[in-house]
Amino acid sequence: MAEFLSALAAHEFLQRAMLAGVLASIGCGIMGTYVVVKRITFLAGGIAHAVLGGMGAAIFFSFSPLVGAMIAAIAAALIVGWVSLAWKERQDTVIGAIWATGMAAGILFISRTPGYNVDLMSYLFGNILMVTRSDLWLMAALDLVILAFLLLFYKQVLAVSFDEQFARVRGVRVKTFYLLLLCLVALTVVLLIQVVGLILVIALLTLPAAVAGQLTGTFRRIMLFAVILGGLFTSGGLALSYGPDLPTGSTTILLAGITYLLVAGGKAALRRLSSKSPLV
Repeated sequence: MAEFLSALAAHEFLQRAMLAGVLASIGCGIMGTYVVVKRITFLAGGIAHAVLGGMGAAIFFSFSPLVGAMIAAIAAALIVGWVSLAWKERQDTVIGAIWATGMAAGILFISRTPGYNVDLMSYLFGNILMVTRSDLWLMAALDLVILAFLLLFYKQVLAVSFDEQFARVRGVRVKTFYLLLLCLVALTVVLLIQVVGLILVIALLTLPAAVAGQLTGTFRRIMLFAVILGGLFTSGGLALSYGPDLPTGSTTILLAGITYLLVAGGKAALRRLSSKSPLV
């Protein structure tokens, strides 16, 4: 740990990586809470993996991969949302098709890019150490969009998350907010791509919120705890992976997964102990 702290003070690329983890934790904590509460992990997974198509096209046509990812993520979110609302009996099949098609298209675009020898593993599993200043500005802008939406429409988000019927009675446009929230999930996916990559993005989107849900029960507190936990997981993964030269994204997810299992298992054990009646 001392070696990592000294390196962090000396190297700008580590400082950028740490800041990227913090920025990513804001989006994943807020929108991950919505994904966990609504139990739409599979929908979010379809959006996340379709993003590779946009990144591949961006590389092929020589513009920013993150911009391509953002365009593809929003498009996938609208398609997945429309399918979920209008075609529920076959949504799993359609989402699976979008998932697979997006990844296949991305790999084909990347493989056919002339003169560009891209490391596909960095997109699939992330490379937080390669985050640039422009990436950080984009991540900060996306966080501001998510925070602004939450501050403006927190009551509507709360109603849509827990009771759609009540939200309709109160005059909330449930379908509109559902699609908007999926688009924000898509933006969050873009935030997390640099940190853990496309393969592990759903884990970081959901695990901090899942751990927070074990520790508290209110929507607002779950969001707050998930943001804090996301920052701890990304920072901890960066620190633990630095010395042994391990993949940072995988280390981050392993840390988050172990924490979830310990918290969930500990809570279940306490529940069993408390349910046992004392001997008379």
